[in-house]
Amino acid sequence: MAQKDFINALEKKGVPADTIDIVKEKYTNQTDLVKASVSDLVDIGLDKEAAEELLTKLGKKEKATRAPAKAKTASRRKAEKKQPEPAAPVVYEIPDKSKKYSAFEDQLFKKCEDLKLQLPRRVILNIAHRLEGNDISKENMVKILKVANQKYLDHLMDPNESAGILAAQSIGEPGTQMTMRTFHYAGVAEINVTLGLPRLIEIVDARRIPSTPMMTLYVNKELSNDMDTVKSIASNIEITTVLDLADIETDLHNMRLFIVPDARKCLQKGLLDADGNPARGQPTPIDLIREKVSRLRGIVVVDEVARESLPPKVELAGEAGIGYLCLEPKEPSFKSLQKALDLVKAAKVKGVEGITRALLKKKDDQWVIFTEGSNLREVLKIDGLDHTRAYTNSIQEVNEVLGVEAARNSIIEEASRTLDEQGLSVDIRHIMLVADLMTADGDVKAIGRHGISGRKSSVLARAAFEITAAHLLTAAMTGEEDHLDGVAENIIVGQPVTLGTGAVNLVYAPVKKGASE
Repeated sequence: MAQKDFINALEKKGVPADTIDIVKEKYTNQTDLVKASVSDLVDIGLDKEAAEELLTKLGKKEKATRAPAKAKTASRRKAEKKQPEPAAPVVYEIPDKSKKYSAFEDQLFKKCEDLKLQLPRRVILNIAHRLEGNDISKENMVKILKVANQKYLDHLMDPNESAGILAAQSIGEPGTQMTMRTFHYAGVAEINVTLGLPRLIEIVDARRIPSTPMMTLYVNKELSNDMDTVKSIASNIEITTVLDLADIETDLHNMRLFIVPDARKCLQKGLLDADGNPARGQPTPIDLIREKVSRLRGIVVVDEVARESLPPKVELAGEAGIGYLCLEPKEPSFKSLQKALDLVKAAKVKGVEGITRALLKKKDDQWVIFTEGSNLREVLKIDGLDHTRAYTNSIQEVNEVLGVEAARNSIIEEASRTLDEQGLSVDIRHIMLVADLMTADGDVKAIGRHGISGRKSSVLARAAFEITAAHLLTAAMTGEEDHLDGVAENIIVGQPVTLGTGAVNLVYAPVKKGASE
């Protein structure tokens, strides 16, 4: 009975009759048959294909489907080959924006390479700029390059030269002769700028906001002689408040504020033309003020006001067609009214945040804008200005907007100008060393205990600068070591500094008697 059920089950699964006849001689149930391998079935008389087909129909895929798996893998490989090839990876190249060298400059570069001269590229370019266009023989050109190379080598520092000490002395000694006063900016008597020693301290301390921030802005060349256009640009830069455009009347009886535009003030700020009409494309002063004041918190704009309750000056402005604006605080109290008055006075109508004044000055036959206050990021968005020549004395702002290389140049420019205005001559290479040290990490760091001096590896050097006890105590608690590599720490312990002649140790080895020379 079991044999018959076994055969019926194989027939239902679609196993051929000749295969069943061979299998039933050896196996009596499906459990044993499924456990059999292909080689076991081949041994009882089935060919390999029939054995694999039988096991597949019985649901045994792991071992019985090895060959089909290979076939399937092969088919997959074939399918993968038929798939379209992936697109070539996109290679991003950094564009070369450097200036192409002229044929004469290339000739000088090649000549220096042949002569094995060590001249920097900048020096070679300066020589080419001076010589190009002149009739100079090759012999004289070689002589010039050799002399320049010798001068360059003569100016190189000696090994182990104490560059830092020399730079510190060269800047520190003239600093003792600098004045402590604040001078007027050269050529603009209306703007005060910090100069002298206070300004030099600001630069090396990397102050976020200078004591007197200012900007020098140039307009585009085609507009530089048009005074009206430059004045219009300056008025858009200078921050303008409600008090700069209008008079504010306070009605204590009704707890109200009245804003009356002043035609003369609006004309100066460029909101009205000479005929008293709004500037082209600009709203009327009262509409502009309404738009800005309506955004203030705790203040409500009153649209309809009884004529009897108007102050005389406001009533005259209404009759003259100038217009007025009535405001009242949400809470009717004297304190709220005073707070609302302060908010309205300081409400910004137009201009760049942070720039309180903008003055015009004729310089080199063109109009230049000088500003009190600085906001480089917003100024660079204004049309009509020459953005390549916009300058601010705020070094941290230059770093944030233009990057660390621009900040390095700004440090050099500001320090050099500060010293030159005092009539002090300091080699620019000392200032460049300070600027390089302040910007070497990709950010502008101060020279002080919160910056470079506070990050020195030497405990004694840090202790010699500021807060001596705290540095020594912390170093003792944490077990710091001082390898005495610098100048200050060697002087403190009373031993020669490892710079200059102190960097070389001479040892005398006497010749032994009888030793051959």
